[in-house]
Amino acid sequence: MNHPSVKRFRIAGLIEGGSLLFLLFIAMPLKYFAGLPEVVTVVGSIHGFLFITYLGFIAYTTYKIRWSLIWVLGAFIVAFIPFGNIWLDQRVKRNFA
Repeated sequence: MNHPSVKRFRIAGLIEGGSLLFLLFIAMPLKYFAGLPEVVTVVGSIHGFLFITYLGFIAYTTYKIRWSLIWVLGAFIVAFIPFGNIWLDQRVKRNFA
């Protein structure tokens, strides 16, 4: 199934996952090692917006292609794991693209 909503979900997931990695591996070290807490404030706000947007894409994709509860929970859980969205992207690509 090569549905446009799956492609949009994959893009949103990779962007959201990238923002998490940027927050954890660039912004947080800048806060603690360079004394720049403002970076975490800005990047954290952007990541929060992208996370909420990602949740919307989960809901939209579930509606359009009737994802099972396992896919929905998996998509939600990997958003909290560094590199999790990259792993999920490969699974979605294999099963739905």
